[in-house]
Amino acid sequence: MSDWQKILHESIDSLDKLATKFGTDAIDVDGLKPAFDNFQMRITPAALAQIKEVGDPMWNQYVPTVQELDIVDGVIDSLDEDGDSPVPNITHRYPDRALFLVSPVCASYCRFCTRRRKVGDPEKIPLNQYDSAFEYLAAHPEIRDVILSGGDPMMLSDRRLEYIFQRLRAIPHIEIIRIGSRITSHLPERITDEFCQMVRKYHPVYMNTHFNHPSELTPAAVAALSRLADAGVPLGCQTVLLRGVNDDPQVMKELMQKLLKARVRPYYIYMADQVAGGEHFRTQVEKGLEIVKALRGWTSGLAVPHFVIDAPGGGGKVPLLPEYVEEINEDEVVFRNYEGKRFVYKQPRQPITVSGCGDPLAPAAQNDVVPIQIGKKAAARPRRRRKTGS
Repeated sequence: MSDWQKILHESIDSLDKLATKFGTDAIDVDGLKPAFDNFQMRITPAALAQIKEVGDPMWNQYVPTVQELDIVDGVIDSLDEDGDSPVPNITHRYPDRALFLVSPVCASYCRFCTRRRKVGDPEKIPLNQYDSAFEYLAAHPEIRDVILSGGDPMMLSDRRLEYIFQRLRAIPHIEIIRIGSRITSHLPERITDEFCQMVRKYHPVYMNTHFNHPSELTPAAVAALSRLADAGVPLGCQTVLLRGVNDDPQVMKELMQKLLKARVRPYYIYMADQVAGGEHFRTQVEKGLEIVKALRGWTSGLAVPHFVIDAPGGGGKVPLLPEYVEEINEDEVVFRNYEGKRFVYKQPRQPITVSGCGDPLAPAAQNDVVPIQIGKKAAARPRRRRKTGS
């Protein structure tokens, strides 16, 4: 058993263990049992160390609550991933990329998980059905980008991951391999020197990490990110906007700046999905727009991710932006900058096609502009003589 697997076995994975750690006043074992039975819990030592007090942002992400049982408009498969799944473990929604579910488990289980219908149960992402997935990917030359997800792909052994890398690299039209993983926050010990040495052989391999709060960027997490970056793995971050966790512009700005310092490019801020069991995490969309306004212009553009809603029912990611533009017409664009100051940008004068010429590059004669002939020197315009005397 590897060191990271031994550490994983030290996780809190029962309500009784949680009550022992935080006390029965904080943990109602009997009252929380229905939520626990509905979606299992596991909190790694690294995630546990990030919890400073009951009800703080880290607590809210990992500890079950009876609110998970209050279903209003949430649905089990909110993004209709199963509807875009032609074979087991593959979701093919976008034209040139596909999602490949390779692991049914995570180091820690986030209570807002959009895929809670699948993760935590090894039988729900069958590892013995890889072959149909590889066959599908090989049969679809339009797929150039494969995202490994789950669960968390980094919960697989190096041997299993290398097998997947090898199979994917044997498919000529697959150019990019991406790993979606939260392991750097929950179990940074998993990013071993052996893994980093192995992954170099299969580049380009990207990793999208998942950090929701600045306190998750512990020294151990930053060291794990550094090992990946040094191994040539470009790093991005997918953050979820969560009530009671990061629904504050200053918290989110600090997170994005710390990510950049750790060589992680902020990629997405997601609105929390309409997933059953996670509805209490959702904020108003206006909160996300407020956060984007607090980032754009007030910090480096590198620290400003796309703010998106992953459209319910399988519509894909839709970007949202604050309203900066006030008016667009033929002559100008009127807008406000990040400080709210008003500016006007003049539209370019559109060339007018000369009747009978057929050359859209040739402006009309009445504009008093010399026509430019491509590849030839334009004839000089005769100078008008000034009238003198009378």
